[in-house]
Amino acid sequence: MKTQIWTAISVYVLVAIVKKRLGIERDLYTILQILSATLFEKTQLEQALSQNSGSADEGQLLNQLLLFDL
Repeated sequence: MKTQIWTAISVYVLVAIVKKRLGIERDLYTILQILSATLFEKTQLEQALSQNSGSADEGQLLNQLLLFDL
């Protein structure tokens, strides 16, 4: 149990350091979600965390059909 807590604290601190050094404006939760989704992809860290990476997903959502037309 202690190992899991220390691991979580270490990851949180490392992500906070990366956020500050790269000057990323996203919140830590969003950065952690992006890192967990792109963990095994060969992408640059700066490219994965850039603000432009989220805009492509939003554009795809606009083309998605609605399940219920209200």
